[in-house]
Amino acid sequence: MKIAVINGSPKGKYSITLQTLRYLSLTFPEHEFAVLDAGQRIKALERDFSEARELLSTSDAVIFSYPVYTFLCPSQLHRFIELIKADGIDLSGKFATQISTSKHFYDVTAHKYVEENCLDLGMKYVRGLSADMEDLLTDDGKKDANAFFERFLWSVDNDVYTASTERVAYTMTPATPAQPTVDRSKDKDVLVLTDLTDTDSNLATMISRFRASLPYETRVINISEYPLSGGCLGCFRCAVSEKCVYKDGFDKFLREEIQTADAIVYAFKISDHSMGARFKMYDDRNFCNGHRTVTVGMPVGYLVSGNYTAENNLRTVIEARAETGGNFLAGVATDEHDTDARIDDLVKTLTFCLQTGHTTPQSFWGVGGMKIFRDLIFEMRGMMRADHKFYKKQGIYDFPRRFSGKAMLMHLVGLLLSSEKILSKMGNKMNEGMIAPYEKMFKKMEKRQKKGNDKLAEN
Repeated sequence: MKIAVINGSPKGKYSITLQTLRYLSLTFPEHEFAVLDAGQRIKALERDFSEARELLSTSDAVIFSYPVYTFLCPSQLHRFIELIKADGIDLSGKFATQISTSKHFYDVTAHKYVEENCLDLGMKYVRGLSADMEDLLTDDGKKDANAFFERFLWSVDNDVYTASTERVAYTMTPATPAQPTVDRSKDKDVLVLTDLTDTDSNLATMISRFRASLPYETRVINISEYPLSGGCLGCFRCAVSEKCVYKDGFDKFLREEIQTADAIVYAFKISDHSMGARFKMYDDRNFCNGHRTVTVGMPVGYLVSGNYTAENNLRTVIEARAETGGNFLAGVATDEHDTDARIDDLVKTLTFCLQTGHTTPQSFWGVGGMKIFRDLIFEMRGMMRADHKFYKKQGIYDFPRRFSGKAMLMHLVGLLLSSEKILSKMGNKMNEGMIAPYEKMFKKMEKRQKKGNDKLAEN
């Protein structure tokens, strides 16, 4: 086969992910691997898509190759996918798959995003390979790469692939303007962050209604108007300096105009199963903050125009991003149905959060994501100095202690559980012991409550 390799990394030939494709081309020389450095050359491809069109049209299969950036693929590959769809090239019936490298921080959502767009294009999608950045240098990593490509070839030979599923019907319900709340408070700084264009009329009305209904003053930043020089290059220059290699001032703008807000509401129109390439560029450029959760405790909300119900992966990204960042997700108001009511509910919930400082503990999405970052930053602390300093200060280095009191207690419990004779004598003692601390707490609460009731009775 002739296989088009769409290299989505902004590093071009220096991409770690691309090395797996080089390895496969040497291991399977009977196949032709033609590489297009789409990530590095995205601006040139925006001006002239003919080279990409020629490669895609003459290839038998397509492999998307990229590093995982902030839950998805780099903004440059986002933009390339937009260009494919805008060009109108017919890729239906061609086989497609993907290879990514990362530390497995939400690689699943990145893969699902590429899969969904391949299915949009009518391609025959085969499950891809998600590798660790150093996997290819190990024997097991090479075996995994070989097994992946052999499975891909088998899928092509046997015409086995993922088929597109029927999407939920969507009819836009227009938002209606609201009368502005009188005497809005200036105590809180609420930011609406959007990529609004002149064609997004309903999104504009949704933003207007939200701002009019909120009892706080709001300000709007339209990132489509900010002169971003380009997407994140993955150069890691900011790992020590905390400054972006670009000279467009975005790092300072981010810290002084966006992260200082008390709450952020993101407003966007769904595009290609994501928030769109412009928002993805914004997200990727946030890497000037490294892996530091600098907005912990800040409530966030979303105003979304589009078929949000059908976008399972996008919903996961939005919820997981809030979890990992330590942000309470106040709500997602869409224009699928009851648009005004959904916006009003978001206003009520966000107001409650701002007035009470409401937060919630992290679930698996947040805890699991931060443990990946914890281990990564500790291992790379010599380079990622700003992240390391932040993680130490915030107590994120919560590695299990081998000889802690709890660990020793669990050794004792393990010995008890290994003896049938002891277990038969214990009866229900273990369960009673597990809830004993709670019983102690409840007794204290009941005692305080009785004392309070007695004082009320005396009065």
